[in-house]
Amino acid sequence: MLHDERPYLCNFLGTIYENSSRQALMNILKKDGNDKLCWVSAREHWQPQETNESLKNYQDALLQSDLTLCPVGVNTECYRIYEACSYGSIPVVEDVMTAGSCGNTSVHHSAPLQLLKSMGAPFIFIKNWKELPAVLEKEKTIILQEKIERRKMLLQWYQHFKAELKMKFTNILESSFLMKNKS
Repeated sequence: MLHDERPYLCNFLGTIYENSSRQALMNILKKDGNDKLCWVSAREHWQPQETNESLKNYQDALLQSDLTLCPVGVNTECYRIYEACSYGSIPVVEDVMTAGSCGNTSVHHSAPLQLLKSMGAPFIFIKNWKELPAVLEKEKTIILQEKIERRKMLLQWYQHFKAELKMKFTNILESSFLMKNKS
């Protein structure tokens, strides 16, 4: 659906943890009635195994939504960001640090999500879900041709991102093994 109007403004399919920003996200979507314009499917408990049906449902949501809401969960970064990219659905990423040792914003100013930011990810980064209503209102004003161009740009960026990471990873492996073999 690269060139088609997508029926949903945004999507979020995931687990809602008690007292989390995901709970705040759901409240904000419901408050403004945007949950009627978005594909939302929330559950209270994480499920370790997806079914063929739940996978298809998730893929359809990505394919039929202009934006994919990416709240933090246990970690700041998750697979949802990259899956949204592969379907041309712009990630709206919650740009906050979760507990843990993946980075420290007082030491690393670009943390969290520093790799994505350093590579110019064409995402919408927000610090608080209270910013979402304004993002969705702006989204409603974007014409189809602009959305098509944005999808193409996202898909091109993602292809470049994967190729660049593959090259960096391969170079590190080669230099590590070559250095060890020369010793």
